[in-house]
Amino acid sequence: MRRSSFALLADLACVVLFCTIGRRSHAEGLSIAGIAQTAWPFLAGTAVGWLLSVGWRRPLALMPTGVVVWVCTVAVGMVLRALTSQGVSPSFVVVASLVTSVLLLGWRGAAMFASARL
Repeated sequence: MRRSSFALLADLACVVLFCTIGRRSHAEGLSIAGIAQTAWPFLAGTAVGWLLSVGWRRPLALMPTGVVVWVCTVAVGMVLRALTSQGVSPSFVVVASLVTSVLLLGWRGAAMFASARL
């Protein structure tokens, strides 16, 4: 259970980090409310990914957990952004896909590498 909790918190932290960096790079405010407004669609997507992948069974696995969480984070996040008129330009979809893949899959890859070295 501890591994699942860590993995879920790591995923959520990665999404919040992505949104915080995005807001900062676009000179938007870094208030908690502003970050929450940007992050909630992606956090909802992360939750969907955890449910679809049954992430608590293999929380550190790149496949299927990491990939499903990543795809759902982006897909659900973009759909919710579109439905709430938050903008989903093609360049944003590409950047969001690339950055979240590095974050959500990267920490899992590092964890796998570290556990293989032990």
